[in-house]
Amino acid sequence: MTPEEILEKLFTSEDIEAEWFAPEFLSQVSITQVIIIITDVKKQLRTYQGVQKNGHDYVVNFSQGSVATQIVLNSKGRITGLLLQPNLNISSLSDAIAEFKKLPGKVSFIVKENSSIIADFNAKTPLAVGSAFKLAVLKTLKVQISSGQKSWKDIVTLQSEDKSLPSGILQNWSDNSPLTLQTLASLMISISDNTATDILIKQVGKSIESSSSRNRPFLSTRELFILKGSQNRQLLERYRNGNEKQRRVLLAELASQPLPDVNEFIDTNPNALDVEWFYSAEELCELIEEVADLPLMSINSGVANPNDWERVAYKGGSEPGVLNFTTWLKGKNGKQYCVVATWNNSDTPVDEGKFYALYGGVISFLAAGK
Repeated sequence: MTPEEILEKLFTSEDIEAEWFAPEFLSQVSITQVIIIITDVKKQLRTYQGVQKNGHDYVVNFSQGSVATQIVLNSKGRITGLLLQPNLNISSLSDAIAEFKKLPGKVSFIVKENSSIIADFNAKTPLAVGSAFKLAVLKTLKVQISSGQKSWKDIVTLQSEDKSLPSGILQNWSDNSPLTLQTLASLMISISDNTATDILIKQVGKSIESSSSRNRPFLSTRELFILKGSQNRQLLERYRNGNEKQRRVLLAELASQPLPDVNEFIDTNPNALDVEWFYSAEELCELIEEVADLPLMSINSGVANPNDWERVAYKGGSEPGVLNFTTWLKGKNGKQYCVVATWNNSDTPVDEGKFYALYGGVISFLAAGK
């Protein structure tokens, strides 16, 4: 079967079978997860209309949107790789804002074209942004490198006390592994490596707090995980009730605390969303505009299809109840865009598929030059 035929079968069959996928694929993504993802896409985008080739990739079309798709098959015709990027059809940015307004909880959204704001919904409202805060770390590092204080080639060694929980890979590396600042920054942005982030926070020091007065003291990811650990409720309450000075004293104490079990943070309900990193959509645009020229910002293009743009820079963030997408784009017509959307819901985990499709629809709308 051709890739087009397999994709059609995947999106039109009543039952999705495990034998359609290679064992190595199912070792990473269960058939149950596949069924959930496909079902969610069909629910969001409604009636299947067909598959078309797009360069080396494919677009699966539906009545209310499309799915940019990358698929890899082995010699037996089984799926070994599958990447789906759903996009809801957006007829105008006003329509997108109307859809964002329907979401429960708190939402902020901004679209900038060059230096002008062309869409705005709560864009000045600070919300928890998850790992999108790492843009502030990168900006501070870039400033220090530009001023000659540091170099991308500077080498630091990985220490056990720097290790955090995933996402990322460095938490599994051997102690004393040498790493350049360039490598650390690339891992922090491309795969949101938390250990790389914490090392860089230590490297840039307190000057990072100049990026936002409301994020003082500026938490490391390790500190955040410890504060939110189920065995550390008393520490969490002390942090919540403390002033800035008291919080700094408490964070110094956390250095001797062990990390919680990573399983505590998988498929959970929102947990202490008041302890996070808070930025407005406007501020995130300012941050990504400062670092968009760095090559490492384009390793992971996020929601945007890089084939549609001259250049894409991206960073997102999430935890249960928090979701953010921040993208800087340079069009083939020379126009530059920043698109930021953040969703916070302290009651239930956010619907990531729905938010992704809506945000992806905005990116596709801009790419079409409408």
